[in-house]
Amino acid sequence: MTEIAPLPEPPYFAVIFTSQRHAREGDGYDAMATTMVELAAAQAGFLGMESARGPDGLGITVSYWNSEAAITAWKDNARHRVAQRLGKAGWYDRYCLRIARVERQYEGPAGR
Repeated sequence: MTEIAPLPEPPYFAVIFTSQRHAREGDGYDAMATTMVELAAAQAGFLGMESARGPDGLGITVSYWNSEAAITAWKDNARHRVAQRLGKAGWYDRYCLRIARVERQYEGPAGR
């Protein structure tokens, strides 16, 4: 994902997932990540997502939701739970998940 997510006016919620990925190719991670983006986008309450990963494996994905109940439903989604288990078992050296309520947002042109 390489664009800023178009979002409604706040308030809404952000799930911030920061991870340090193992440097292994061909372990199914990329396919699962693509599937999770598609699955999240179809989940009730999903508003958008932004994601970036550096060459050192450090990544940050922020997903936006209209309620805490929607976040809980996403956390409990059966296919998402499989991805969670695989991540804990071998895709990540470390991860941190934070949930925040967005109260304000500001937008403007870049570099001005």
